[in-house]
Amino acid sequence: MQGFVHIVDDDASFRSAMERRLKKAGYEVAIYASAQHLLDRLPSESVPSCILLDVRIPDLSGPELQERLSELGSTLPIIFLTGHPDIPTTVRAIKAGADDVLTKPVTSNNLLRAIERAFARHQASRDLQNRLNVIRARMGTLTPRQREVFELVIRGKTNKEVARAIGGTERTIKAHRHRVMEKMQVQSLAELVSLAERVGVLSATGQTA
Repeated sequence: MQGFVHIVDDDASFRSAMERRLKKAGYEVAIYASAQHLLDRLPSESVPSCILLDVRIPDLSGPELQERLSELGSTLPIIFLTGHPDIPTTVRAIKAGADDVLTKPVTSNNLLRAIERAFARHQASRDLQNRLNVIRARMGTLTPRQREVFELVIRGKTNKEVARAIGGTERTIKAHRHRVMEKMQVQSLAELVSLAERVGVLSATGQTA
């Protein structure tokens, strides 16, 4: 899988060597001498990408950059590189969402496998986000009354109960419900509930039909 690798390391010779190695493998590469350098040029997430991040970089450390990127909403997978591996650092990095922790010097095979796994995860994350955006866009086309019907229907309310809750006749509610199903592009109540759960409108543990 082709993609973009962002290398953050304060060692210029290591950055250059990694850049050559990865470009030779067919990847696009950007290099950064510090965490702040990357923050100043925040990478795009429009293509499969990952960050190769040295654990011990001056000023803002690798784990601190990981935390900052998370706060900024970045979903770019992070592969940590370290010349001084220790179990607590590795555990903390993985618990905070790192894809992998590799020990320098890293072999090409291990590095490329880790990058491909990271790319695959990032692609899956982007695909999921795109699907959620489509669902939210469909929800945005609902009128206020249709949204009220939607909110009650996904919680298992019958047309009669919805009519009693928001006013109107069962026939009117049935028409609203039909329009909601059309706009959300679903064929069944189960599909509608599933979409609502995916975008957080209805908790997976909430009451469903």
